[in-house]
Amino acid sequence: MSYIPNILFAILLFVGIGFFARNVKKIIRNINLGRDIDRSDNPSERWKNMINIALGQSKMTSRPVSGILHIIVYVGFIIINIEVLEIIIDGLFGTHRVFSFAGGLYNFLIGSFEILAFLVLISVIIFWIRRMILRIPRFWNKEMTAWPKNDALNILYFEMVLMSLFLIMNAADYSLQQMGAIHYVQAGSFPISSYIANWLPQNEMTLFYIERSAWWIHIIGIFIFLNYLYYSKHLHILLAFPNTFYANLNPQGKIDNLQSVTDEVKMMLDPDADPYAAPAETDLEEAPEKFGTSDITDLSWVQLMNAYTCTECGRCTSVCPANQTGKALSPRAIMMKTRDRIEEVGKIIDNSSIEEFKEKGDEKSLLTTITNEEIWACTSCNACVTECPINIDPLSIILDLRRYLVMEQSSAPQELNMMMTNIENNGAPWQYNQMDRLNWKDEE
Repeated sequence: MSYIPNILFAILLFVGIGFFARNVKKIIRNINLGRDIDRSDNPSERWKNMINIALGQSKMTSRPVSGILHIIVYVGFIIINIEVLEIIIDGLFGTHRVFSFAGGLYNFLIGSFEILAFLVLISVIIFWIRRMILRIPRFWNKEMTAWPKNDALNILYFEMVLMSLFLIMNAADYSLQQMGAIHYVQAGSFPISSYIANWLPQNEMTLFYIERSAWWIHIIGIFIFLNYLYYSKHLHILLAFPNTFYANLNPQGKIDNLQSVTDEVKMMLDPDADPYAAPAETDLEEAPEKFGTSDITDLSWVQLMNAYTCTECGRCTSVCPANQTGKALSPRAIMMKTRDRIEEVGKIIDNSSIEEFKEKGDEKSLLTTITNEEIWACTSCNACVTECPINIDPLSIILDLRRYLVMEQSSAPQELNMMMTNIENNGAPWQYNQMDRLNWKDEE
């Protein structure tokens, strides 16, 4: 009978990690739906980006209040979960505070965990106040309804409960240690929970049930949270690192040209090229390259990873000039809609195969998810890219959608068509005679 809790814990551990592994495998599959792109250049710069931005949180502090609070939660979340290793060993083998042999170091660690847990709890409460009482505008944009809003709140509640359970568990443990209860090793420093212990009933059996209940609910909560990540914006905890590593290192404002168009222009400008030469046999065998993006399979795997990594913090939207002037565009919504479309395609593939989807498709696409009004409202200013704390690039998706509309569907707005016609005919965006286009320089 004494082994039943250990067996139950082993089952819980196996199921929790199994579901998590399955979800990670599904995310990798969905990201790989994107076309291939080489982001292996300049590895030293990429490692530097990942260390500074993902690990060091360097871009978060551009907004000091939320930035500092986020760093507290981030550091606390990472460090406190070191104790999960001890909890897993204790759960599997029936030990209690198995690392207590470390003596003073163990006391220091437990004390540090408690202080961090308390700071995380305070930070999360402040985050909740900012979101629900102060109602910071970027948290209440039109796309932040239903699941996106509830998801953010669920995460805050999760962290409140987990940190509270951690402190209550330690408080009961501390009291049991003081009573000399069997199995409760005299170990650990409890700068926060020692005060909470004064509020708990001073009955050994009651304290035992409180400690065990908090221990079990805490670890079950961790496994639930681990698997909740797949459905949540909190997936950035894992993906922020590869996302910053594989981010675009080109100067902002540089737009990649399609290779097929580049080759065509080079041929046109080459005085030795024969315009009547037949294409090479290899060219005839290749399928014509698609211009731009109409669905997620046309985006690169990095762009799909961007969509999964989006924290939905709204910093991009808050600095978007188009959004500020009341236009439909929200860079955050672009990323959210892209992720929704990836998940939609993923569910189709679950019931068929990737090959079958690419062959038959479905009635929807990114262009039915993201409206033309959103696509053409963008000023291509890169404010959203600059502001993103983990180097997500919504602009690249918008430009690829535009490229498809213009080059595949000839569906540019009338104003843009007029401008391009004027450039073609008059050498300037305005409808002036070519002889008159420099008259402006003579005006005083």
